Amino acid sequence: MGDFKKMNDLTGWGVFLISLITYVLTIEETASFWDCGEFIAIAFKLEVSHPPGAPLFMLIGRLFSFLSFGDVTQVAFWINMSSVLASAFTILFLYWTIVMLGRKLLESGKTEFTKVHEILVLGAGAVGALAFSFTDSFWFSAVEGEVYAMSSFFTAVVFWAILKWELVEDESRGNKWLVFIAYMLGLSTGVHLLGLVTLPALALIYYFKKYKNPTWLGGFVAMAVSLLIVLFINSFIIPGLPTIAGYFEVTFVNTLNLPFGSGALFVTILVVLAIIFALRYTRKKNLVNLNTLTLSMAFVLIGYACYAVILIRSRADPPIDQNNPEDVMTFVSYLKREQYGSRPLVHGQYFNAPVQEYIKTDPIYYKADDEYKVKDYKSKTVYDPQFTTVLPRMYSSSPAHIQKYRQVTGLREGEKPSFIDNIYFLISHQLGHMYLRYFMFNFSGRESDIQDADWLGPFASNEFVPETILENKGRNQYYMIPLILGLIGFFFQFNKDPKRFSATLMLFILTGAALVIYLNSPPVEPRERDYIYAGSYYAFAIWIGLAVLGIGSSLLARGKQLAMAAIALGLLAPIILAKENWDDHDRSNRYFSVDSARNFLASCAPNAILFTGGDNDTFPLWYLQEVEGFRTDVRVVVLSYYATDWYIDQTTVKMNDSEPFPYSLTIDNYRQGTNDVLYIQELPQFADQSIDLKEYMNVVKRDVPQFKREFSSDQELMIIPSESLNLAIDTAAIKAKGIVPKSLEQYLTPRMFFNFKKDSRTGELESRIVDKGQMMLFDLIAQNNWERPIYFNYTSVNSLNWDANPYLVQEGMAYRLLPIQKPSEMREMVNTELMYDNVMNKMQFRGLDDPGAFLNEDYRGFVQNHRSMFTTFADALVQEGDTTKALEVLDFGIEKMPFDVVPHDISSVGFVQSFFNAGAIDRATEMAVQIGEQFHAELNYLQNKNRYGYSFQSKLRGLQFLRLVLEENGKAEEADQISNYMQEQDVRLNMDR
Repeated sequence: MGDFKKMNDLTGWGVFLISLITYVLTIEETASFWDCGEFIAIAFKLEVSHPPGAPLFMLIGRLFSFLSFGDVTQVAFWINMSSVLASAFTILFLYWTIVMLGRKLLESGKTEFTKVHEILVLGAGAVGALAFSFTDSFWFSAVEGEVYAMSSFFTAVVFWAILKWELVEDESRGNKWLVFIAYMLGLSTGVHLLGLVTLPALALIYYFKKYKNPTWLGGFVAMAVSLLIVLFINSFIIPGLPTIAGYFEVTFVNTLNLPFGSGALFVTILVVLAIIFALRYTRKKNLVNLNTLTLSMAFVLIGYACYAVILIRSRADPPIDQNNPEDVMTFVSYLKREQYGSRPLVHGQYFNAPVQEYIKTDPIYYKADDEYKVKDYKSKTVYDPQFTTVLPRMYSSSPAHIQKYRQVTGLREGEKPSFIDNIYFLISHQLGHMYLRYFMFNFSGRESDIQDADWLGPFASNEFVPETILENKGRNQYYMIPLILGLIGFFFQFNKDPKRFSATLMLFILTGAALVIYLNSPPVEPRERDYIYAGSYYAFAIWIGLAVLGIGSSLLARGKQLAMAAIALGLLAPIILAKENWDDHDRSNRYFSVDSARNFLASCAPNAILFTGGDNDTFPLWYLQEVEGFRTDVRVVVLSYYATDWYIDQTTVKMNDSEPFPYSLTIDNYRQGTNDVLYIQELPQFADQSIDLKEYMNVVKRDVPQFKREFSSDQELMIIPSESLNLAIDTAAIKAKGIVPKSLEQYLTPRMFFNFKKDSRTGELESRIVDKGQMMLFDLIAQNNWERPIYFNYTSVNSLNWDANPYLVQEGMAYRLLPIQKPSEMREMVNTELMYDNVMNKMQFRGLDDPGAFLNEDYRGFVQNHRSMFTTFADALVQEGDTTKALEVLDFGIEKMPFDVVPHDISSVGFVQSFFNAGAIDRATEMAVQIGEQFHAELNYLQNKNRYGYSFQSKLRGLQFLRLVLEENGKAEEADQISNYMQEQDVRLNMDR
């Protein structure tokens, strides 16, 4: 046994080293896209991330950041290393878990534990652990500064710990393991709540050990109790205790006139006293199980106490302070993720359910001078009961979501979904497309890294697959080897050790299919969400490992050497996973997530205000400013956040080197519940007229009753009585400021018109709602007096419901709002002199010319945006008559972002047009032919897959534009070839119909 323990430890640490070295070699060297930039920034300065926060991740990340030794460019690397280390330890604990399950499986079958069995068990552990270490989803999270690697670590530790507890015969020593598990679960809430779903699996292990003659009923009771504990922790301890504290807080402060914080302090003392009393009472009465349960809950709370960091740091008002949860009332809202709304789970509406009424529910308080005051009420929407169902899956009224619901189920416009439609959508899309597809990504193969790509089976043909897909680094073929091994292990454990099989199965289901049902995700997501379900892939990897034991045991009768071949056979899984996945998980020499953010900031003038859109537009910019200290004079404003009072408040104070914003409106004009939206309702006296912006903002400030309309018994809205607002411009003062380039001064306008967007087909307004954020933007524009430069990126411009385009001047990757009006014949207004300096001297494009760098779809999307910038810039230079510099700019863009590294996309068509405009006819023609061939092959492929979404439509439009450009430039032969491509698509489309 001593030799086995030694070999077990050595093999385990060997597996740990293999995974650690793998992750270190493939680690992201800077901040990745999506939430990584935010998490690295908040860890470095201990700031407040989006709800519900990750305080333990933040504290651990802060410790790792010290290893940069003051080099801020290395902070991201070292915080990413925290994920690397957590992931390597996850693999170590998975190895030990498989070994323990393998030994128990052999013992339950009363198999003599021989030397051969020892080697098989060790091999099983190594195969399963290494296979999981190289899986697509886990490896993805292992090398970036996000919470999912650390969350997997806690899942692995907890599952391993319950198996260790099972081995302990002494009950008093065993209870220490239970308390340790509780503490780990408490700590895990400070990273991610996914760790809680391991509890039902642990409950089954507990039940099988405590009850020697288990029954089906007993097993169900054990699971039911564990689910109640999950519910207790998730619904009572995490948001519930702060909610109770909130009730006491309002009562103590508002009714008893006690100081702020007194109610929360009272509840804290009450909980501590209750735990002490329960521990003393259960000890006195010798109630061992209740004592252990109480102690475990106490340790859950001790682990959960790391959330105090959120309150403490929010009160310091750091630059990133999402939701500003600095008092009990805002902290509760933060924990409950109330800003994101809720999704129906047990019962709810269909997407086309008529609304019957809105009911006010709980008050929302804010902290005034000496009491809490009500600023708004939560509301509950009541739907027509004829359009509701149990287990609602098609609930979202977003137009994009409705389109997807109808596409999947075949529902027609105006048709009410049935319960069968609802369940069909659950099975085919939520469980099929949004989980099973991800599962197959990890154990069968993946078509490409393009969103909504399919999984690959062992007989997938490469015939008719375009070169861009064949060479896509995300195209991985495992020939189902990991899947088949996992299924062998599944049935082997089921047959030989049904008790522990049920625990493993429960872990697999609860972190996979059950989680899908609980999350009830919308049908369209901004990116693939496979990483959420890594816990179920973890459980499946256990079966991959146990397959070695199953195959080896069956071959043992034919000879020991043949049994040993089972390990070699099992190693095929991690080997093929490592081989196929290395190139699309190696993040070496990849920097464009940060460089693109740098390019946005570098495009802005000093002390600028830059409005951005979603996560990838914003979080990398936060990282650059908060960690690397780059352009801290620029205030980055997330337009969607700008509609909240807490975020507007933050713009009224200095942040880093950015001064406060000038507003005429005060907190009384924009506090939640006040002017949440303005309603556009043209009044007869203002028909076809434009209203002065400053005068209107004064109306809002004074809350003039004549401009309010009652839309329901409890809803009164301020209206905008015209479909246009305007701002008078002092052109002489503008010239004196020197903010308009000389080349564009001729377009200086004495009055700017902010016309609300209309549908080009109907002439009706696209929306009659102006949210609070755009109201504050209007106020900022009116009060700024052109002192601070105001910029937008492409996402934020498109999200405005008024037309800013006539007044935007491109200066790089950002568009500056200026009082000059673009002529109708001009494509874009460009400050060519300033843009030349910004693009050629200040922007960075590291790694985009490296064929070995893995540039996934996120990176390619930002490359496309930058390529569009180059063509716009070149066209502006051509318009000014400088074709030499235009060609220099185009060549620079191709040099930095070569097409043989990042394939042609829709922006490449702009290069064709720009080369023609600049007189480079041969280069333009050659590129047009290349793009046409690529798009033609890709369109054929998409049609074979019956995919007619955005990618198909954009490439089809690309061919149409190519043909038009070629015809305009006298290239009839090439234009005819493009026409043939398009006719072929039309024929195929008609055949498909």
